[in-house]
Amino acid sequence: MSLTAQTSTTEPLVHVTGKGIVKVTPDQVAIKVRVESEGKDAVAVKNENDTSINAVIKFLRSEGVKDEDVQTEYINLNKNFDYNTKTYSYKANQSLTVLLKDITQYETIISGLLNSGINRIDGVQFKSSKATSLKAEARVKAILDAKQRAETYATAIGQSIGKAVQISEASASVPRPQLRSANFAMEASSDGGETIAPGELSIIVSISASFELK
Repeated sequence: MSLTAQTSTTEPLVHVTGKGIVKVTPDQVAIKVRVESEGKDAVAVKNENDTSINAVIKFLRSEGVKDEDVQTEYINLNKNFDYNTKTYSYKANQSLTVLLKDITQYETIISGLLNSGINRIDGVQFKSSKATSLKAEARVKAILDAKQRAETYATAIGQSIGKAVQISEASASVPRPQLRSANFAMEASSDGGETIAPGELSIIVSISASFELK
């Protein structure tokens, strides 16, 4: 997004960048999981995989996770040749992303997913339900930061700034802490204790701005 006003090409300007950061404790978590099945018969492997996925979806519904919060990422069925045994095998993969809008469900959901057939956890990503409004807050902080920088530069040379003649957003991001791909045994807690520490999310907006220099 950019706002531009017409100005004389000879008019002195000060060009600055500004950054706005808003921190928030995540209240949602997205879990990317996978079911892998392997065998000698393609139909049997696919059926086994489908059965596991159906069990997973049934479990999620029983825990109150809505259908719109469960998304199929991909479905694969691959044929592999073993050069040592000169035989073929088949591997089926289905991946789901589950969005938990109540982060306190994490331990229960992870345990149930593993028991219902999931054999891979490909990632855990923390989110905030307030991301949109907080990003707007970060934008305000970014432009105020840019204005303060411009005033500092102008004051240093005995001048002042006038109106902004250009504002453009360089970037707006929500870097999210993630648990990377891992075998399910690494994700599950052996003693039933907590297995994640959500921490904080930093919502960051960077802008470029030009102000009249007086």
